[in-house]
Amino acid sequence: MGKYNKIAVVYGSDSSEWEVSCRSGEFVASRIDGTKYEIYEIFARFGKWQLVAMKKLNSMRVPFPEGARPEIDKNDFSVRIYGEKVKFDYCYIVQHGTPGENGLFQGYLEMLGIPFSSCSAFVSAVAFDKFACKSYLRDEDFVKCAPDVFVRNGMDIDAVTKKVAGKLKFPVFVKPTDGGSSFGITKVKKPEDLPEAIRFAFSEGPALIVEQGIEGREFTCAAYSTGKEVKSLPVIQIVTDNEYFDYDAKYNGHSQEICPAPIDDNLREHIQRTTEKIYSQLGCSGIVRMDYILAEDGLYFLEVNTIPGMTSASLVPKMIRTAGQDITDFLTHIIENS
Repeated sequence: MGKYNKIAVVYGSDSSEWEVSCRSGEFVASRIDGTKYEIYEIFARFGKWQLVAMKKLNSMRVPFPEGARPEIDKNDFSVRIYGEKVKFDYCYIVQHGTPGENGLFQGYLEMLGIPFSSCSAFVSAVAFDKFACKSYLRDEDFVKCAPDVFVRNGMDIDAVTKKVAGKLKFPVFVKPTDGGSSFGITKVKKPEDLPEAIRFAFSEGPALIVEQGIEGREFTCAAYSTGKEVKSLPVIQIVTDNEYFDYDAKYNGHSQEICPAPIDDNLREHIQRTTEKIYSQLGCSGIVRMDYILAEDGLYFLEVNTIPGMTSASLVPKMIRTAGQDITDFLTHIIENS
């Protein structure tokens, strides 16, 4: 038996990433060690939390049909199944986007005193906001951040366009500050196309950054805590068929994700040490992935993913397999060291 008994795996979200979240959550639930833990799958979207399936110790997965799924009691994070109350003592969060990646769900669990798999509520909130996260790293000497312009909904778009044209070099990327999976992102090659891209980004959230495009090779690396130290996983190089690593490239097979990346030991160690430093600088917990562009003048930080994709084809499981680790054992390690 592990430190915990009843593991709730929460997936689905209130964002555009909810379907990807479901695939990640189902994968995680299927790989958690069923000889150590009871596993309960919870679909949570727009305040409706329902039990999708459960798996008792050393038993088969039992799904609940839609329309007959038990409701989660938010007062104490429990559920009543066939008249028996089950109170979860650990939560593995696999919600991409709000509320599982921006700290809201973590804050709920913190108030109840229930341990969970990801960063704290505060760290999640900081890391999820691209502008806030970059602000924590701008002055560090171990990684670069591309110049950007912050835009809040309601600002004068013509004035923003002039500011961007004066401060940044095109092409630029317009990105919602609190989005993922490349939703709402546009690559803009000339100033006259900025207003439309800005309006599109606002469909995903109330704030955005216009970030100078950086040419170079794209890499990603993940880190986790052993309880005593921060360790990194193998580096992946991303080669996309598209102009950049957008939603289509990520989920429709229009990219190569080469693991381990075909790079020399010095560069590999630089990316891994940088990933560990960012993890520590932000105060991360659980498994966290960092994305980079390697340009001629150095390594540029793109963003941090505190709830990275966890399907069988996702980047982090590829890193785990390349490191020679078993995914079930790895998930046990994350759970037991939370």
